[in-house]
Amino acid sequence: MSEQVVSYVIEDEIAIITINNPPMNPLTNAVREQILEIMHELREKQDEIKVVILTGTGKAFVAGADIKSFPDLTQETAKARLKKTRVLYQQMEDFTRPVICAVNGFCLGGGLELAMTCDIRIAATTAQFGQPEINLGIIPGGGGTQRLPRLVGSGIAKELIYTGQFISAERAEAIGLVNKVVEPEDLMTEAKKMANRIAGKPMLAVRAAKEAINHGLNMTLHEGLDLESMHWSYLCGTEDQKEGAHAFIEKRKPKFVGR
Repeated sequence: MSEQVVSYVIEDEIAIITINNPPMNPLTNAVREQILEIMHELREKQDEIKVVILTGTGKAFVAGADIKSFPDLTQETAKARLKKTRVLYQQMEDFTRPVICAVNGFCLGGGLELAMTCDIRIAATTAQFGQPEINLGIIPGGGGTQRLPRLVGSGIAKELIYTGQFISAERAEAIGLVNKVVEPEDLMTEAKKMANRIAGKPMLAVRAAKEAINHGLNMTLHEGLDLESMHWSYLCGTEDQKEGAHAFIEKRKPKFVGR
């Protein structure tokens, strides 16, 4: 039985997942499998939670894959490994609730790819980001060549992937890779503050917005606008939409019920 290196708690409708695989939290098989197990558990408990926070311990969020296993990789074992990784990343990206990544330290390679599957990224000033796979004679294989240019543009993505260089949290914020940078001691406070802000909104609308944005990115503009219209029209028939409108007119705080 694998050592428990990933855990979670639920606090006030916020699920906090913590990766604790010191010293650098590499994305080992155990880490991948345990995150996936937790995501399955949270899917069963989604009525109890409104937001998820994903973070790490120590000086790294996830400092990449387990490089010690690389010399033994073949084309076939590499494909099998990536297949499992992509399942995890897709589960994270498609989770029904918003996921905030609180980046506490090194966020490299597969760690950055994992962070990019989250909806929002908040980083400590001590965090560093990069896709250094080129230094090992490979390229990002868990979505780095696809999600990174969608977030920061193809030019900057190519710079980071071609050079394998690390960038600071400040530059990551400047290029749009992270939403906000805070002092290390304020990281979880800020992540929880953001989570609570989202948790106070109607979850039906939040979920619809997430689906419209994520799926729309892979559509033409016309198709994306049709998707948006479909979600908007559906929401107009919900109790939450009526409550939100009445609360605005009556100048009071809305009480959303998720219907």
